Amino acid sequence: MVSKEKIISPVKRREVILKNLKNHNSILTQDIAKEVNASEITVRRDLSRLEEKGLLVRTRSGAVKNAVIDDFFAYDDKINQRNEEKDYICRIAAKFIFPGDIIFVDCGSTVSLLVPYIREIESLTVITNSLPITSNLINFSNIKIILIGGEVDNKRKAIYGYSAVRNISQYHANKAFIGADGISLSNGITSYNEESASVTFKMAENSDRAFLLCDSSKVEKNSFVKFAPLSAIDYLITDGGVDSSLINKYAENNINLICDPDHYI
Repeated sequence: MVSKEKIISPVKRREVILKNLKNHNSILTQDIAKEVNASEITVRRDLSRLEEKGLLVRTRSGAVKNAVIDDFFAYDDKINQRNEEKDYICRIAAKFIFPGDIIFVDCGSTVSLLVPYIREIESLTVITNSLPITSNLINFSNIKIILIGGEVDNKRKAIYGYSAVRNISQYHANKAFIGADGISLSNGITSYNEESASVTFKMAENSDRAFLLCDSSKVEKNSFVKFAPLSAIDYLITDGGVDSSLINKYAENNINLICDPDHYI
């Protein structure tokens, strides 16, 4: 029987499932049910939802790992993937950053590649939860860095948690540069992780204009944490691999989809 004392949300249950698969390659339904304090029927439903998204392969007794899971959690894993596309996106994004700007910079592997393009900008204030971004900008006297306080996640090399979200609420930026694991016209902006989603959403909320930076493989794709509507962002910057027909569709939702380096505000 499931205890009523420790009920875990669906999002948290599914994150536990993915972390277990990352570490052990396969899982048993009964083991996960005990860990998340849920019935085996509930866990099977979670497994079905994750299988629909291509995140695992179900078996009779549980599930086995889909190789894509390795990409979800560790910063070091993600930073070395699709580098050309990420660099292309950041070169475009940097065109929208000017001297005197105050900007939020998220901790995603795409957004982190902004650093080479902004470190010479005068009187720039960068508010971030990313340890690598802080480290790479700390020696530039022209840039004021505000590092968000909270709990450090050593794998993601970033700061999360309630304190981080509350800390972000104390600041306002004229622009936010954020990442996500998926964006679609039907489901808005999605993430694989609830904690990072909370930080990302608060950055967008506390800025005048929000720029979502994500490669074309994430456009019209959904993850399992829906954390923000399309209206939370003003610009979607991606690479040339995106379907050109989407430009008008996103414009109808008041989002400027940019995949051309010669496109300016």
